[in-house]
Order: sequence, then structure tokens, then C-alpha cells
Amino acid sequence: MLLTIQHNSHYRYDTPVHYAIQRLRLYPHNSPGQKVLEWSVTLEGATEEANYRDGYGNRTQLINIDRGAQQLTIRAEGKVETEDHAGVLGKVYNFMPTWLYERETPLTEPGEALRELAATMPKDSDRLSILHRLMETINQRIAYVPGSTNVNTTGEEALVSGQGVCQDHTHAFLASARLLGIPARYVSGYLMMLDTIEQTASHAWAEAHIDGLGWVGFDAANNICPNETYIRLACGLDYRDAAPVSGVRFGPAIESLAVEVNVEQ
Repeated sequence: MLLTIQHNSHYRYDTPVHYAIQRLRLYPHNSPGQKVLEWSVTLEGATEEANYRDGYGNRTQLINIDRGAQQLTIRAEGKVETEDHAGVLGKVYNFMPTWLYERETPLTEPGEALRELAATMPKDSDRLSILHRLMETINQRIAYVPGSTNVNTTGEEALVSGQGVCQDHTHAFLASARLLGIPARYVSGYLMMLDTIEQTASHAWAEAHIDGLGWVGFDAANNICPNETYIRLACGLDYRDAAPVSGVRFGPAIESLAVEVNVEQ
């Protein structure tokens, strides 16, 4: 499948910005089931300061907003050819050892609810079956409700409240898989939706490592393993490691953000 992606982030500030820096993870890379044919990231109101691959293998840009700017536009766009591998990325590794992905983070730290959920997983099944069961359970326990959580919401909080977005489904899945001794990581990317082209955010799902098979994707928000409608951008221990855009700003300026994501065949 040939997918065309446009991802625009428009920042506006009520007063000139004294200093701000953003970290961008907006470059997909070639991997099983995914071939990047064209891709570019353009900036208006900022300058690139560094370009490198981080410890998770993500191509990363650091950009500095132009001093005194009141607008910033980040535009990522291109074409990616995809294939359905039933969620199996395979034995694709980077600098990080797989055992690192069993580590808890503040966003994936389990509480009583997640520990109880993990304890309900079948003990006599193979890991692949357990992970499918886990994905289905989290999909049933956390309703998809846009705006019900924020970037600081933990997987435990989302499970207790019973609502969240794809980021929250993913954090709950990661925490549970790690409790079961299964390495798991956060993946950010894009999803072509069948009912709409225009979206207001990128997507997120999890990948878990299974001996002999490698990394396998699980999208608990949609209860499906990623197929040819998914495009991988970045990965890490949680959202903070893989967010497409993140940063810090100094000064009194109040920020507003509008995001447009279009994914179509």
C-alpha cells in the first residue's frame, strides 16, 4: 500500500518568544513492512541545531525557535510503501538490549489495578497468546475518549478511570507486559483511518519482544496488530522517549497549538 502523509504543527505565541527548543522525531525509517520513498521536514520560524540518532535508533532533530518569533510551523510529509506483516517487525535491534524494555517509567509504573490485570493473564499459554489476550482486555477496560487524559496521565490512572486515548492504552499495555516479564516498548507513528483523512494527532501502539519471533506490534486502542495502514516513526520506553514533537520554552509567552495529520492512500 502506498500511503501519503502530511503532518503539520502550528504554534502561535501571544508575545515574542525569548527562547525555546524543540526535539523532533518525525522521520520514519525503512524496516520490515515499511519503505520510505519520499520524506521531508521543513521549518518556518525555527532553525535546526542538531540532527542525530538517539539510543533507541530514532532520527532526532533539535530545533531552536527564532528569537522574537510569534509563530512556528513544523511540516513533515512524504510517501511510504507498506505491507501487512501481521504486526511482526521481527528481529530488528538497535543499541538498546531487549532487557532494558522491562524497566518501569513514571508513566508505566504499575499500581494495584495494573497488577490485578496482569495477574488475570493465563499462565499456561505461550507469550504471543498472552499478549493478544492482554491487548483485548485493555481495549475492553479503557474506553477511547478523546480529551479525557493528558500527556502526564499514567497507564494506571487510565485503567482506574476506564477511559483514555491511544497513548494511555499503550502505557497500560507496556506496564502489564513488563509485569509479566516481557520486554515491551512504546511506538509513535501514523495510522490511515478508514472513515476520515483528516486527524488531529499522530498514533501510538506497543511492541513486545517474543523469543524466536522478535518484536511484535499490539494496538490496544483498536484491538489489532499493526498492518499496512500503520507507519512507524519512533520508539522508546514510553511517550516521552518517542513523542514526535516535544520541547521547553522560557519566557511569559502563552502558546497555542493546532495539529493537522492527513494519511491517505
